[in-house]
Amino acid sequence: MRKPAAIGLLVVCYAALAALAAWAFYVGSKVYGGWTSLVHAWPYLLAGVATVAVVTGLFVWLAFYSEKRGYDDRAGVNKP
Repeated sequence: MRKPAAIGLLVVCYAALAALAAWAFYVGSKVYGGWTSLVHAWPYLLAGVATVAVVTGLFVWLAFYSEKRGYDDRAGVNKP
C-alpha cells in the first residue's frame, strides 16, 4: 500500500521540478536581453564544467588506485 503512494509522491515531485525548470527557462529568456547576453559567458561556464569533470575524474581514479594498491586497508585488521 505504501509503494503506490511513494511512487505517486515521486511523480508529483518530478512534475513540480519540471514545472520549475520550465518556468526558470522562460523567465531566463526575458531577463537582461535573454539568452543572447550569455554569449560572452559560455567559455567560462564550459571551462568551469570541464574543470569540475576533470577534478572529479581525478578523485575517482585516485580512489580506485588507492583501493587497488591496498592503501585503504587498516593496519593490523586481519592479524590474530
